Amino acid sequence: MTKTSKLLASFQKGDALTAKQIKARFGLANPAEAVRVLRSEGYAIYSNETKLSDGTVATKYRIGKPSRKMVAAAAEYAGAAVFS
Repeated sequence: MTKTSKLLASFQKGDALTAKQIKARFGLANPAEAVRVLRSEGYAIYSNETKLSDGTVATKYRIGKPSRKMVAAAAEYAGAAVFS
């Protein structure tokens, strides 16, 4: 199992992780690239800013279900063939 597939499994379990957590837990040197790869494979990975317990702001990544608005935007941008 690859590091990226382990990350995907974690997201599918409901985990929301910061880049620092992804680096530490999965040994991925570039978490943003791993997220980009998952997105390119069709997974809806969301990034949300959150305030950590120490007051710093970080981005947390999580998997989600795309909204109708997102699907419509993808269809408009890439055409309906993207869904076939």
